[in-house]
Amino acid sequence: MTVSSTAARTTRPPTGPRQLHPGAWWLWALGLGAAATRTTNPAILLLLAAVAGYVVAARRGDAPWSRSYGAFLRLGLLVLGIRLVFAVFLGSPVPGTHVLITLPELPLPTWAQGVRIGGRVTVEGLLAALYDGLRLATLLICVGAANSLASPARLLRALPGALYEAGVAVVVAMTFAPNLVADVRRLRAARRLRGRDDKGIAAVLSVGLPVLEGALERSIALAAAMDTRGFGRTADVPRRLARATAALTLAGLLGVCLAAYGLLTAGGAGWALPVLLIGLAAAFAGLLLGGRRSVRSRYRPDPWALPEWLTAASGAAVAALTAYLAARDPAAFAPTVVPPTVPALPLAAVLTALLGLIPAFAAPTPPRRAS
Repeated sequence: MTVSSTAARTTRPPTGPRQLHPGAWWLWALGLGAAATRTTNPAILLLLAAVAGYVVAARRGDAPWSRSYGAFLRLGLLVLGIRLVFAVFLGSPVPGTHVLITLPELPLPTWAQGVRIGGRVTVEGLLAALYDGLRLATLLICVGAANSLASPARLLRALPGALYEAGVAVVVAMTFAPNLVADVRRLRAARRLRGRDDKGIAAVLSVGLPVLEGALERSIALAAAMDTRGFGRTADVPRRLARATAALTLAGLLGVCLAAYGLLTAGGAGWALPVLLIGLAAAFAGLLLGGRRSVRSRYRPDPWALPEWLTAASGAAVAALTAYLAARDPAAFAPTVVPPTVPALPLAAVLTALLGLIPAFAAPTPPRRAS
């Protein structure tokens, strides 16, 4: 029995819900994070965090790893709280004249000069700690947005061959915690259905062994799947090519790290950009040569279409425009705390941050597991 092409097209449509390329999500999130490093203005930082949260709410799927955004949000708030606590009890290097409270100061030996425990708590010191902690919290929120939007397994497929083995370890580590949380929720729901208490130390201890058993079963299934697909096979390459690959990759990554440090400092913008370009070129050449060792094949690679370009370009635009505006108007993007001033919110900064909302409308709606 033959099926006509028209019937085949109606049965299996060529287009439908799909997941955005994970690399596009990470480029978008890294762009927002880079923008957050160029400012200490709390209004701009909160706006960037709100943009990331809105995109997550609009384009997050229902997979277990998609629920990691809340954990990163709580981690960011925890980091902010710890930074403020340290500023209260260990002091701040920022001098201040507006004293809030004076804590009992613990005397320290002479070799611990410059370190104090207790003493005066000033408004200027708390503001400086708040701005620094909020910037770090925004970075964590941007990373959490990428973790909840980009599938780790699909990201592994997009990695170059030279990083495939390391990528497997990273992906397994990234998926362990969400699967562990899902197992705990499933077992607690099972206890409630059986009329048992799901709270307290005894309930937690009772689900520990099933959770461990589930983790071992997933590990065995993963090992079997990797063995079936021939994971670990490598092609024979000359020793000279292997050494050149290692040298280029290491030199490129070191150059990128050095350039990133220069871009984050005040006077390193002149030399950091050429070093960044040279490092990226060397790392790309090393990864390209290292990919010859991998003999894996790709089945249905993720497409890179217009939504991916728009998503990646929105993150790059936010980072580039924020760096440009911060250089043009440093006072608006780095408000002074001595004396304390009310942070301003420039209209250009607002429009720049709102460019990060493009993926909420341009990215396709992810497919649901139930469908």
